Amino acid sequence: MSRPAPPALTGTCGLLVLLLAGCAAQAPSRPATPTTQAAVAPAGLTTSSGRPVASAPTARAAPDGLGPGLLARIPDRTRQLVVVTGEGPDSSQSSVVLWQRDATGLWNPGQTWPAHNGRNGWTEQHREGDLRSPEGVFTLSDAGGRLPDPRPDGGLPYHRSDAFSIGGTGFLGEPLAGSFDYVVAIDFNRKRGRSPLDPARPEGTERGGGIWLHVDHGGPTHACITVATEHMAQLIRELNPDAHPAVAMGTTAFLAK
Repeated sequence: MSRPAPPALTGTCGLLVLLLAGCAAQAPSRPATPTTQAAVAPAGLTTSSGRPVASAPTARAAPDGLGPGLLARIPDRTRQLVVVTGEGPDSSQSSVVLWQRDATGLWNPGQTWPAHNGRNGWTEQHREGDLRSPEGVFTLSDAGGRLPDPRPDGGLPYHRSDAFSIGGTGFLGEPLAGSFDYVVAIDFNRKRGRSPLDPARPEGTERGGGIWLHVDHGGPTHACITVATEHMAQLIRELNPDAHPAVAMGTTAFLAK
């Protein structure tokens, strides 16, 4: 289903100067992706009643599901990696995990969040209007949104603006209002260090752009990745420019290369 856009605003998911075309979606509740990794309880941690704290996942030498080819594409200085795993090449369902590398070089996973991606699935050769999310490894440099910065004491540069407002409906007829309350720009065909609203596309408009992580609201996206409001707020609070965050995104088969 096509959805109406505000007057004079057309395009993919993020560039409000050229677009504001609701690419967000709220993923239905799905169980977290199971892990076969062993778990260990944090040493010495107990509850107020003296019982041990619940087990935490064991740190890994590499984030789950990433093959040597993808690992080689992650910048050496990256210590935070958002991994977006699509359910299939033509699926708009996916999951998101924030991994953090500790001082020993091991990767520690966060929670698994249900997510949505492009309506038509995934592609390694994203083009404007193909309704597929681009597969690859991209840096994360700038955040923003309609709401105030959830981490006012620091974090990624945050560009708050009422221009992140959006109306209309998505592919399933769901309202788009609020889907740009929090966004993190994925550095795909954009200039880093600028607001996610910046329309510049260094590789040309045919390559697409304006691809964000942002709030989902009940349907597939044009190309963006979407998670619940509270998860977007948590992500923005945790991402640290000193950790040189990045995102690895694609199907299970792509990520395993």
